[in-house]
Amino acid sequence: MSISNHDIELNIIKKINFRIVPIMVMLYIIAYIDRQNISFAKLHMIDSLGLSETAFGLGASLFFIGYLFFEVPSNILLHRLGARVWFARIMATWGVITIIMAFTTNITMFYVLRFLIGVAEAGLYPGLLYYITKWFPLSYRPKVVGYLIIASLGANLLGAPLNGMLLSIHGTLNLEGWQWIFIGTGIPAVVFILPVLLWLPESPEKAKFLAEDEKSWLNHKLHSEEIKHQDRNVNSVLKTLKDSRVLLLALVLGFISFGAYGLSYWMPTIVKGFGATDMQNGLINMIPWSMAILLLIWMTRKPSRTVDPVKNIAIPMFTSAIFLAGSAAFITLPWLSFLCITVVIMAIFSIQPCFWTLTRFLGHSAAAAGLAAINSLANLGGFFAQNSVPAIKDLTGNSSYPMYYLGFCMCIGGIVTLLVIRYLRKRETLEINLNYSDATHQH
Repeated sequence: MSISNHDIELNIIKKINFRIVPIMVMLYIIAYIDRQNISFAKLHMIDSLGLSETAFGLGASLFFIGYLFFEVPSNILLHRLGARVWFARIMATWGVITIIMAFTTNITMFYVLRFLIGVAEAGLYPGLLYYITKWFPLSYRPKVVGYLIIASLGANLLGAPLNGMLLSIHGTLNLEGWQWIFIGTGIPAVVFILPVLLWLPESPEKAKFLAEDEKSWLNHKLHSEEIKHQDRNVNSVLKTLKDSRVLLLALVLGFISFGAYGLSYWMPTIVKGFGATDMQNGLINMIPWSMAILLLIWMTRKPSRTVDPVKNIAIPMFTSAIFLAGSAAFITLPWLSFLCITVVIMAIFSIQPCFWTLTRFLGHSAAAAGLAAINSLANLGGFFAQNSVPAIKDLTGNSSYPMYYLGFCMCIGGIVTLLVIRYLRKRETLEINLNYSDATHQH
């Protein structure tokens, strides 16, 4: 009995999923735990170093400046040197610098190390996105991106009690709790270098687990999709960085990052305000991430659930705006305020599986540069969030105002998103018509 093309396709994707997705997921879990550690270290580190909320927020946010300047070069080097070696380099440098963070003694050292962690980790997430484009056809990419977002949520789920536990062993070996957070979250990045070097395949062409006919099928599938969707005018790094679609998508993702980082940075502080201990804080923070994971698993099971950018990007942004305001309005009712925060987390983190499908006009080195540019510029949203949110708390002395502020910004982001989606649809229709016209003329 002959095997259908659909069965061949499923068999190839199953092999790829089994061999590369677990390593990608572990990479991102470790990375996200390292990103989250600063929000828990903050609970004790501020008093230990004698910092204000605003000064600490600036230091925490310098991570994104390092990311901004080095993300595009990092992804271009990944394209040239290969994913396996470059991902291992990223992990080694950020793991070592995170451990050094444990021995911060003053504000200058704190600022420098946070910037260097951003430099070290720059390129990991867009590098993973670029790596996905080299292995998965378009219809499978939202699900794989969904795995990465689930990994980030899983990192928050695991990282919350882990950071709470590390914070609670204050005094062990004469080290403070916040110091143990950086040591305990930096070591896994260094240890995981070996599995990356040993087991992460460089490319489909070099994958020993794929037969030659399977490599040929995958290459043909990816190439045909690239011909259909890629804008051939965006064929260099400079043209990619100047393309209006790249800049507009960076703006949309910037609003998403603003809400995500603003809330995740501030959430342990909100829960602490409910009267929770350090360990209770970590356990309570597991709830929103668990709910968001369940939503993402449901969403990414069927490609049809992640294809509509209005439904999957704009509406969740408006939803998060409403419930951020709700979390502030009900701040005196901790259970209701936290329920609103849970809905916000679910809405914001459900966006990205659909968002990255909007970059299908990028191909080859343009994809490496474009994905990095979008992500690095968008991370400025995290920079502004981690500066402005604590600044508003310092200015007002009220924990509700930062939530109202985040909600207002997410509402503006939703409006911007609707306008960008409309523009992208017009450009895509134009490009498809031009590609079809060129193909007909050549024929």
